[in-house]
Amino acid sequence: MTVVPITSPDLQAAEVSWFSALCSDDYQFLGVPDGDLRSSWEHCSNIVKVAEEQGFRNILCPSSYQVGQDTLSFVAGCAPITDKINLLAAVRCGEMQPIMLARTVATLDHMLQGRLTINIISSDFPGQKEESNFRYQRSREVVQILKQAWTQDEINHEGEVYNFKGLTTDPVKPYQQNGGPLLYFGGYSPAALELCGEHCDVYLMWPEKIEELKGRMQAVHAVAEKYDRTLDYGLRVHMIVRDTEKEAQEYAEFITSKLDDDYGRMIRERALDSTSLGVSHQAKNRELADKYGYIEPNLWTGVGRARSGCGAALVGSTDQVMSKIEAYQKMGIRAFIFSGYPHIEEAQHFGARVLPNLKTCSLPHEYGRVPSETPATPLGNGERR
Repeated sequence: MTVVPITSPDLQAAEVSWFSALCSDDYQFLGVPDGDLRSSWEHCSNIVKVAEEQGFRNILCPSSYQVGQDTLSFVAGCAPITDKINLLAAVRCGEMQPIMLARTVATLDHMLQGRLTINIISSDFPGQKEESNFRYQRSREVVQILKQAWTQDEINHEGEVYNFKGLTTDPVKPYQQNGGPLLYFGGYSPAALELCGEHCDVYLMWPEKIEELKGRMQAVHAVAEKYDRTLDYGLRVHMIVRDTEKEAQEYAEFITSKLDDDYGRMIRERALDSTSLGVSHQAKNRELADKYGYIEPNLWTGVGRARSGCGAALVGSTDQVMSKIEAYQKMGIRAFIFSGYPHIEEAQHFGARVLPNLKTCSLPHEYGRVPSETPATPLGNGERR
């Protein structure tokens, strides 16, 4: 029995995803920059290609103002070098005028032939600070406009931030049908939960104790229920899996063995989401952890000493990691976004030990969004007007 009603209660598989470190976030030793692991096109695209070879079904492409790859440009570049893996593109709402964003999304979706998913984010723009409720209102309106673009013949929107009237949706029709690309979303504030519960498809959580995760699911479901909706749930967590628990724990100690805590704090504070409620909860986890950094069996908070956002890792043997994933699935989690340091090597460790034991899926396919042949859209096989 799942913690709350979910959209995919009968789904026996999970969407198992990896992470492409576009934003200066790949290390051998946490907090020790390594030129070979810089966020270049060559390195980050190699992460994507290895993840696809290993059998991951999606890959998160994050967004931040740090040395690295622009998210949407990077996703476009991945279209011709991949053919199976989905791309989960982080979109910071408001960075691009919404109608032109809709056009960009439609272009990417056709380039990827339906392999595009969207992670809606609402953090501050570089160099700006704005009130939280305004940021979420702006994101809400962007999502509302995107949904009109994907489901209607015209865009008509009158809001607090944007106003559009009588715009044809011909230039912004995506490849995916029945609602367009899936929307993934993470956030803990009341305004965030309201946006997700009303409009998004997959609620993403960062690692916490099981009971805390259950509480997150119950909180966002309470909002979704008001709109007669259900959601699916996802977990973003780092991964260290080895043949034995001792080997995994030793590797966790190894990658933090050269970390200077002052430098780690600088890394955390330069992130655009460094003051968010979710990040504060990750910091609290570190405070509550035991002397080795574990907050519950096999959940290690040490990785959060050198990064903002997702700040804990599953650390254990193949069987232990499998048991944790199965427990999360029983709760109702249907999407996992894993990562590890360095990202290519850890994708291979997970791919060799755990992925063969998991039944995986693509959520856009499970939702019936991806047509079996090119759709009758203006960018597909539709009438050219």
